[in-house]
Amino acid sequence: MIGESTEVTAVAGVSAAGAALRAAGLDPDDTWQAVRRALAEDFRYGPDVTSRATAADATLTADVVARQRGVVAGVPVALAVLEAVGDMAGSGAAGVVCRADGARVEPGDAVLRVSGPAVAVLGAERTMLNFLGHLSGIATVTRAWADAVAGTRAVIRDTRKTTPGLRLLEKYAVRCGGGQNHRMGLGDAALIKDNHVAAAGGVGRAVAAVRSAAPGVPLEVECDTLAEVADALATGARFLLLDNMSLADLRLAVAAARRYGGVRLEASAGLECVSAPTAR
Repeated sequence: MIGESTEVTAVAGVSAAGAALRAAGLDPDDTWQAVRRALAEDFRYGPDVTSRATAADATLTADVVARQRGVVAGVPVALAVLEAVGDMAGSGAAGVVCRADGARVEPGDAVLRVSGPAVAVLGAERTMLNFLGHLSGIATVTRAWADAVAGTRAVIRDTRKTTPGLRLLEKYAVRCGGGQNHRMGLGDAALIKDNHVAAAGGVGRAVAAVRSAAPGVPLEVECDTLAEVADALATGARFLLLDNMSLADLRLAVAAARRYGGVRLEASAGLECVSAPTAR
């Protein structure tokens, strides 16, 4: 993560934004694609006519400031937006990181300081804020959940229910908030659901088929009922997703799993974190 009050500079032929993305563990290619797609929406019909007409010769320095308590995520992405718009305008713009991704902020805290030609900074402003607000919102809510289970052996994990085209960024925001990533796609882990069980002819057959086809891939079985939990455990499955179960059934599922060694359980849906703050 980028440290607080740090000016990001290019090194060894890598742009400043590219260096920041790599330091954060983000995929530079994927992030640049997302940034370019976002900017294309604003510049599809031409340059920023308002800023060019009113601030063509001006330079400015401005702080991106938190409006409410939360957790920061997306500062390297904002730097990429700023750099991309500066390149488009043919003039450089710089960013100084005031709060690192993953840091908690209070209202009024500066997150990022940007400076450069006004046309470039103003042209980047909305897209920068869109990424920062969206990703910080995810990180903030994730942190509320992570804090709620602090001191237990439970962890907060995400899903593939992400905004199309923004999965890697949104899952990065989950990590910034103290959560862990579930599978990133359909090929890095197997999740056997009802449709797979029906297609294979039973839980046992589905588990055997996946293990035969992809022996090195992590395998999880989704269970909606206690009967399905028993079936999955009997097949040797040791990672179960308990979907939409009541608290009473979750407790019974935990008790059943304890009779087997090395079982991990995941609860999904029907959960509520009453302490989660509102995030924008």
